Amino acid sequence: MYTGAAPHALAENRVAGAKSKKGLPKQEMSSRPMRVSSEVCPVCDGTGWKTVYTARGVPAQGGQAGTGKDRRVTRCDCQTRARAETMLAAARIPPRYEHCELSEFDPHYPGANPALARALLQARGFVNNYSPAENSGLLLIGPIGVGKTHLAVGILKELLQRGAACLFYDYRELLKEIQNSYNATVKTTELDVLRPVFETEVLVLDELGAVKPTEWVWDTVSLILNTRYNDNRTTIITTNFPDEPGPDPYAGSGGEFGRAQRAMRRETLGDRIGERMRSRLHEMCRTIQMDGLDFRQKFRSANMR
Repeated sequence: MYTGAAPHALAENRVAGAKSKKGLPKQEMSSRPMRVSSEVCPVCDGTGWKTVYTARGVPAQGGQAGTGKDRRVTRCDCQTRARAETMLAAARIPPRYEHCELSEFDPHYPGANPALARALLQARGFVNNYSPAENSGLLLIGPIGVGKTHLAVGILKELLQRGAACLFYDYRELLKEIQNSYNATVKTTELDVLRPVFETEVLVLDELGAVKPTEWVWDTVSLILNTRYNDNRTTIITTNFPDEPGPDPYAGSGGEFGRAQRAMRRETLGDRIGERMRSRLHEMCRTIQMDGLDFRQKFRSANMR
């Protein structure tokens, strides 16, 4: 049996509620959640726009009132910061490298190779002279642990602050995501994975050549590099593989030892991605050679002493 309030009582409650709201401002009747005071920008009061006063047609410094009466509105700095934070999150920088900045790259530690200081200088020059119309990228080459990824991420962050859309991808992870898209149970398609790689203004492709080469790998690398090259997009690449084959002192030896040495020749970037794509990289990128000892191993050894 129904034991709730009578229909006329419910109706009276609704009428009373309507009467109590009649005198409230529309803003208070809004269903939008109220912002916490600490989240509201003190400059624009959460509107996203700030007033800038001008004196004789010249904007006053800091948005403070000048001697004139002219004023205009412009986007608040909080909106610029919010956009930069959104773009930074979309760049997919791995947590391990989130701390990397050009200002934090130290090429002058004891025993450092002079090539590291030159590399930092070239990286800063690339950032300072960057223009979307100039699509030339960078190819950072060097052994493990010399700071190639640090420099690449530092450059990416600097360009993000200038409003460039950037994306970081580990070469191995990218190929793995593409392969996973072939799984019938996965809703993501190959194009879903590759579209942002194709379209982002600046792409950092870390550890190029780290995957054992196959025809599929070569075809995929060719598709990525050729598409970005044809679309005039900037690509920054790091690799541990030398750009040129190293000298083989046993090349003229026909003995078994000489043949074994040739078989053990260190692989080059051309071996890993194909000579055609290595040649394309030289059209797309300026080369930065980084030499030195593995800083991570040196740091661990120093801590264990």
